[in-house]
Amino acid sequence: MNDTENAGPRKPQMATIPKKRLEHLRRMAQQAATVEIRPSADLSFRRPRHVGLIIVFCALVAFPTITSALYLFAIADDQYHSTVGFSIQKKDETSPVELLGGITSLAGSATSDADILYEYIRSQEMVEAIDARLDLRSIYSKPTFDPVFAFAPEKMIEDLIDYWQRVVRIYYDSSTGLIELEVLAFTPEDATAVTQAIFEESSRLINEISDVAREDITRYADEELDIAVERLKVARQALTEFRSRTQIVDPSADIQGQMGLLNTLQAQLAESLIDMDILADNTRVGDTRLDQAKTRIEVIRARIAEERNKLGVGDTSGREGSYATLVSEYERLIVDREFAEASYTAALMGYDAAVSDARQQNRYLAAYIKPTKAQSSQYPRRYAIVALIGLFSFLMWSIVTLVYYSIRDRR
Repeated sequence: MNDTENAGPRKPQMATIPKKRLEHLRRMAQQAATVEIRPSADLSFRRPRHVGLIIVFCALVAFPTITSALYLFAIADDQYHSTVGFSIQKKDETSPVELLGGITSLAGSATSDADILYEYIRSQEMVEAIDARLDLRSIYSKPTFDPVFAFAPEKMIEDLIDYWQRVVRIYYDSSTGLIELEVLAFTPEDATAVTQAIFEESSRLINEISDVAREDITRYADEELDIAVERLKVARQALTEFRSRTQIVDPSADIQGQMGLLNTLQAQLAESLIDMDILADNTRVGDTRLDQAKTRIEVIRARIAEERNKLGVGDTSGREGSYATLVSEYERLIVDREFAEASYTAALMGYDAAVSDARQQNRYLAAYIKPTKAQSSQYPRRYAIVALIGLFSFLMWSIVTLVYYSIRDRR
């Protein structure tokens, strides 16, 4: 047997690894096995910026919130509210004046009246009217010390108008035309009195608007009636002058008479021609009866020509123009008179309807909520105001803090 066969199985030989490669692998294994433990953080100490933030927080959040709470709960007087709701009502039926046309726009609409009333309640005129009736300066200066919610009596009317916007809150729905007012005062009686005065002044304004509209409608109807009367006078006078000038009452009837005369002459002419033919057959030439028949025929023909001339172009009876021209002029005058009469009738109906409508109240103020009287104070809403002041103050402080740290981190 060979030596190779007696030697048994051989051991696998390991590949030769370079020394540098082994050193690199050893270092990597050591790094993987090593866990770096960082030292614990140092204790945080109070710094000047922390003190500044606390001071800003106290100035922007704590101080306004606490101050407002002390003022609202310790100093501010209670306020009472009174509510009234109303709308402008208009007659549903259509006015006879509107049916005649031309003056419908003068009546206006309830929606536009509500817009006018909304602005009037906020206006200086309303403030002055209520102040003259109730003395608003004394009503809203009753608290002995309340510089925020009370009104100083020595201030001017402009200041009173600004204060009016605060104590009179208007809720207006333009789609329905409903107006609701909430009036604040320091006593329930004053709040109800101011609310009632606003309602009465608003009703007075609506009545004035309605009166002006009725006066405009009546004046317009009266002017239209005067114009229609004058037009009818002119038309009738022109027709009278035509009849006096032409000596014809009705050209149509006169023409019918002329046509009857022509028909009669035509019949007489035909009869005379027949008689002349009979005489010509039964008499000798030169018979006087034949001459008389010829003369009669010539006279009838001349009369027919004259009558036709009257109806056509000439004028042989002292009348001006032909019958065709006279009929045309007469028909024009008749049309003018008929139109003037129709206009007069319509204007007279319009005037009577306007006068009848003016006697009625077609627009008025209807209260669906009568002025109320409060039994407990609901204003000022102290908790809500303090919460809002605290919230907005905190948001302001947060914004200031974020801005500060944003600028600090960029350095």
